[in-house]
Amino acid sequence: MALSPTEGTLPSFSSTLSPSDSTPVANGSASLQPGNNGHAHPPGATLQFDTAVFKHYLELLLTAVVGSLPEELESIWNDEEWEAKVERFAEDSSSGMGALYVVKMQKPAEDDALPPAYTYHLTSTLSYDPPPAATLALIKRQPTLDSSIPLAQQLHMLNLYSPAEGSAPYESLHSLVHLGVAPWFDAYVSRKGGGRELKGGGALTGTGKEDRQAGVPLTKRKFAELELSLLHLQQNVEIPEIHLAVNPYIQRAVDQAYARDEKPTIDDLPPDLLVDSTFLNRLQSDVNSWIKQIQTVTRLDREVSSGTASQEINFWLGLERELEHVDNQLNDDGVRMIMEVLRSAKRYRATVGFHADTGLNDHMARVRNYNNLMKDFPLNELLSATDLDKISDALYQIFSHLNKKLRLSSYPIRRALPLVEAISRDFTAALLNVLASHRLMYLPYDTFAHMMTQTGEVFKMWDEQVKEFTNVAREVTRRRNERFIPIKIQAEHLKLQERIGFLRGFRERHEQLRVMTAPGRRGPGGVEGVMDAEMEEEVRAAYDGVRNVDVLDVTPEGTEIWVQAETTYNERIARVENQIISRMRDRLGMARNASEMFRAFSKFNALFVRPKIRSAIQEYQTQLIESVKDDIQHLHAKMRGQYRKSEAFHMAQMRDLPEISSTIIWARQIERQLRMYMKRVEDVLGKEWHHYAEGQRLQQESESFRKKLDVRKVYEAWLHEVNRRDMSIRGKLFDIVRSRGTGLGGGQQYTLHVNYDSQTISLFKEVRNLLWLNVQIPHAINNVAKEAKRVYPHAISLMETVRTYGQTVELVEREENEPVGPLVAEYRIQAQDMIARGINYKWEYYVNTYDAAAFGTEGTESKHLAYIRNFATGVNLLQDKTNNAIELYRNINKEVEELSTCAYSTETFSVHLANIQAIIDKLNLEGYANLEHWVTQLDTRIEESLLRRLERIVETWCAEFDTSAAGKEDDARARDGKRRGDKRKDNDKDGHLRVKAIVHEIRIQNQVIFLDPPIEYARESWLRQLHEWLGVICGLRRIHTSSYEISLQTIGSQTADLTYTPLLLRLDTKTLERPFTLVEAKVQEIKDYVAKWLQFQSLWDVEPEAVFARLGDSLASWQQLLIEIKRTRATFDNSDTSHSFGICTIDYEQVQSRVNAKYDSWQKDILNRFGVKLGNAMKEMHASITKARHDLENHSIEGLMAGAGSRRF
Repeated sequence: MALSPTEGTLPSFSSTLSPSDSTPVANGSASLQPGNNGHAHPPGATLQFDTAVFKHYLELLLTAVVGSLPEELESIWNDEEWEAKVERFAEDSSSGMGALYVVKMQKPAEDDALPPAYTYHLTSTLSYDPPPAATLALIKRQPTLDSSIPLAQQLHMLNLYSPAEGSAPYESLHSLVHLGVAPWFDAYVSRKGGGRELKGGGALTGTGKEDRQAGVPLTKRKFAELELSLLHLQQNVEIPEIHLAVNPYIQRAVDQAYARDEKPTIDDLPPDLLVDSTFLNRLQSDVNSWIKQIQTVTRLDREVSSGTASQEINFWLGLERELEHVDNQLNDDGVRMIMEVLRSAKRYRATVGFHADTGLNDHMARVRNYNNLMKDFPLNELLSATDLDKISDALYQIFSHLNKKLRLSSYPIRRALPLVEAISRDFTAALLNVLASHRLMYLPYDTFAHMMTQTGEVFKMWDEQVKEFTNVAREVTRRRNERFIPIKIQAEHLKLQERIGFLRGFRERHEQLRVMTAPGRRGPGGVEGVMDAEMEEEVRAAYDGVRNVDVLDVTPEGTEIWVQAETTYNERIARVENQIISRMRDRLGMARNASEMFRAFSKFNALFVRPKIRSAIQEYQTQLIESVKDDIQHLHAKMRGQYRKSEAFHMAQMRDLPEISSTIIWARQIERQLRMYMKRVEDVLGKEWHHYAEGQRLQQESESFRKKLDVRKVYEAWLHEVNRRDMSIRGKLFDIVRSRGTGLGGGQQYTLHVNYDSQTISLFKEVRNLLWLNVQIPHAINNVAKEAKRVYPHAISLMETVRTYGQTVELVEREENEPVGPLVAEYRIQAQDMIARGINYKWEYYVNTYDAAAFGTEGTESKHLAYIRNFATGVNLLQDKTNNAIELYRNINKEVEELSTCAYSTETFSVHLANIQAIIDKLNLEGYANLEHWVTQLDTRIEESLLRRLERIVETWCAEFDTSAAGKEDDARARDGKRRGDKRKDNDKDGHLRVKAIVHEIRIQNQVIFLDPPIEYARESWLRQLHEWLGVICGLRRIHTSSYEISLQTIGSQTADLTYTPLLLRLDTKTLERPFTLVEAKVQEIKDYVAKWLQFQSLWDVEPEAVFARLGDSLASWQQLLIEIKRTRATFDNSDTSHSFGICTIDYEQVQSRVNAKYDSWQKDILNRFGVKLGNAMKEMHASITKARHDLENHSIEGLMAGAGSRRF
């Protein structure tokens, strides 16, 4: 090993040589001159290395180091090439000449009585055949040597191993690394680290970036591994190496056959040899010697308990290599030819039983089977561990390998147990190696506590792994049907574990006392007025007495040393305790009641760990016992309240704790509280508190109460129930359950369930929690629980998936969601296909999947695991699609309902239909099935809604048209307005629709009366408004599914299907005829009224004489005409200027005055003529009456009387 001079080197003999001894005196040597700046020659000059300097140096070195004699060194100088070797070593700067070796060999002794003689020689390469007596390595510190500089400054000497008789090379190399190189490296690293404390097995605390980059921890690990490897080499059991000697005649024949490039046969031998009995006897003797040699290997064995685990591992691995070597020799042509010669000579005794006598094949098979366990055994991880975490990881790896491979190997359990014990010894050595690197008694308490916690975790890891190994060993023993042997491990580290536990308690108690005596501390126990500086100094001095003791030495001598140091420590601490007791009694004596006493106890609680202090307060036991009795009575009341009625039961259900486990936890909580009360009494009154009368009664009550808290009966009842039930996990994944139908149709219904018993889930949860509670579980139940735990994630996934599927199907089949069914039919069919696919799957696949995966095998189980994931994915997709579809369907329903009540306008209807179309497009983009058919049904619903709206709008139009027509008076319209408005508000939002009123004007132009605009305009206006009202709905664009489809149809061919115009064909005929009937009736009414005005046209068209001529002399006709004129005059002879028909108004203001004037003229003329006619008629009547009177007066009265008498009435 070459190290830089600036960083230091291992001590060498050359450094002890004085300058005068190392300075050459031969010719040609140069001395150092100041003018040359410390160089023997000017810079740039080339001088040949002086071998005399090297010779002088070597003579002094060998004499001091290996005890050579001058005459023995002559063997070096007599070598003609020694100067060439030295010059090449000194001047060759290549890496191959970095070292020169001096080898010491022992001469063969001619007489044993004479002392041994040795020879020496120089070499640049090493050879161990024959073994040398000693070897010195001269290593250059620089590429070339300079004879003008002392060689002690240029060469590093290394004695590879001691020449002492009987020393092994492995042992010497191990000592060199373990005691020389590794400690020097640690010292150098510690110096670079500034003396920082080492933690965690040698890692520098706060190591800087430089050390981390240099890989110091990795280098230390490599040193440890090198030491371990050398230790293994010297611990290995020497397995004899077998060489099967072949007869020279046979070997010669084989060599000749090889020379001819032929396969050797017995024909290659001389025929006379085949019948030569002497030759055959010699061959048979050779075979017998082979059998004995092979038997020395096949019968080789070792005692496992006598060595280390690495020796056992290396023994079997080396034995396998040697057996393979022997087997290869037996397959050699020479050995095969010997067997053929013996068989041809009928020497069957030597050939037939050869393999049986050697036992080679059986032993090879057994060794190979054992080596399934020994190969890749991770023991080196433990032996080379440099910190506690690595030890813990190494234990896990070792036992994982052991538990796994022990099932696959036939390695006997009776050997496996001592092997684990040997591992325990290695574990102890590794733990001591790590802990010894720390000065445990010098560590700060926080660091010490952390290290003890880590150590406890390591011991816990060992216990867990040994427990698992015990179960595996028992299982393997039963499976192999081997004779029962007790599975018990005698661990080597138990004494160390006990010592570490004691040390942890010792330092904990001391730390509590140290903290209490520290000045100014108010922490976990510092009490003002009790402690002083003298106590602190006394405690520190007491601890100094045990600090230098090797606490990890568990030998009897080491234990005795520790006991003596602990006794001295206790004597000094006793003086401190006496002072504390006197002051504590004063403080406790001031307590007036039990509560104050307990408060005082809590204040001084940290001091009660000291037995002497604890015994000093026993006089206060009466008050404490009464207080504890009250606390126990509260526990009794809690127990009588029963677990199922307590809050703990409901909390356990919330936290998914099974009933049996939660009951045990509840009982143990009460028991722990009881123990806490008892421990409080013990802490305060001392460990002998139960010797008092009151203490005995209290102990009896606590023991009887503790018996009532025993949950063994509950646990045994649970075990009986579990054993009674069949908890095995087998059968198909799904189960079809038939139940009585609850619908109107009755009948039977079938429900899909997961064939996984809920009791099985409860079982593995119970077992898990019971194991956490350290309750022993029978192996069979534990196995079932493990299987249930393996399958539990898959079962829960299936149960949740089936539950989700059932809820989704139930949600789809609800009456309000039934239309959504066709949309999600495709996803539902996919889920049903997954169910049909898994209906034949069995739980055994999932139970065996983990077992197969544990051995790295690959099978078809992966498809079953993928099935559960795919099934869950499919059902979740169905659920998401269903929920999305239902939500969108509800939005569509809202929009469709709005179509029936929204404002009657194109914009409003278009907005709602656009929203519906957007939802349909979203459904289309998300890939819902049967969308076209579903949209067709939705369009039918929309048509029905719009159709009802059309019917109402026609009725509204008719009511508006009819009401306006009927309301000729404004008052009547106002009276009915509120009632109609309220009715519209209750029905819909169509109240804003109004039929526009029309004004017609009766005009006269050129003595012609006419209506402007004509009455046909009114009909056209009313029908156009009706069409506009209907067009609001009929012109709406239909919903469709072709938004994302490329259509090849023309626009004209689609126009009829894009709107709701065909709804008019679905309206009732009477409904559609009614507005037209009302229009025609209104037109006819207006026509009749207008006709009256148009009659006045005759006032200008008819000549008076023609009228007079037509009337003639009939006064009745004249009188009738006058009456009609008077009645007709009311049409225009009034204060109004127009006449309203509701939605139509006739304005006659323009013609009213002119018709009135013309009418007056006509009336005047007719009255004048009628007056003339009446005067003439009166005159004629008067003349007629006068004449009649005259005639009457001329008749005689007698004649009248006579005439009257003859008449009869």
